[in-house]
Amino acid sequence: MPDLQTLLEQSAALHNHLCPRQVLGVQMGIYAGELLGLELPQTGKRLYALIETDGCFADGVAVASGCWLGHRTLRLLDYGKVAATFYDSLSQRAVRIAPRPDIRSRAIALFPEAASRWQAQLQAYQRLSRSELFNVQQVALRLDMQALISRPDHRVICARCGEEILNEREMLLNGEIVCRSCAGESYYTLICHADAYVD
Repeated sequence: MPDLQTLLEQSAALHNHLCPRQVLGVQMGIYAGELLGLELPQTGKRLYALIETDGCFADGVAVASGCWLGHRTLRLLDYGKVAATFYDSLSQRAVRIAPRPDIRSRAIALFPEAASRWQAQLQAYQRLSRSELFNVQQVALRLDMQALISRPDHRVICARCGEEILNEREMLLNGEIVCRSCAGESYYTLICHADAYVD
């Protein structure tokens, strides 16, 4: 595994800066590899990371673990928490890692001369051991990981909108294969079709 500083540099390159949450994400990814006995960052698709918030933290996790949205091995379950569950698809073991509630105060105590609390956190999260930074829980997933992973080459066409549906995300409604949007689970409301736009 690359060392902490190399991984932090890679994460910072994605944002043109380094912040405390990126450090937590990188440290968390490294820790997942240690806990699950995996060599990270991975180049395959054995490990899956289920992150509980987005932003800089997510990129830190991705850089250290090798789990990426583009590889379908990084998934966002938006609980608004700087936490992640790492699932080893071979052993079927899963660990959830979250920061200890006192790490901010520990950071200030460790670097009282820092210019700001943010700076204290940035430095401390690189210095504290992973066992000092994080709580770890061995967990059993309630998600069906096989359904989540699915078959990446599976494609069907929605009977209503005509759009392609990937990864077995179609639904059967009144005997028709439809997408989630056409089944009433859309996150948007259609105002008009693009061909109705006039420049």
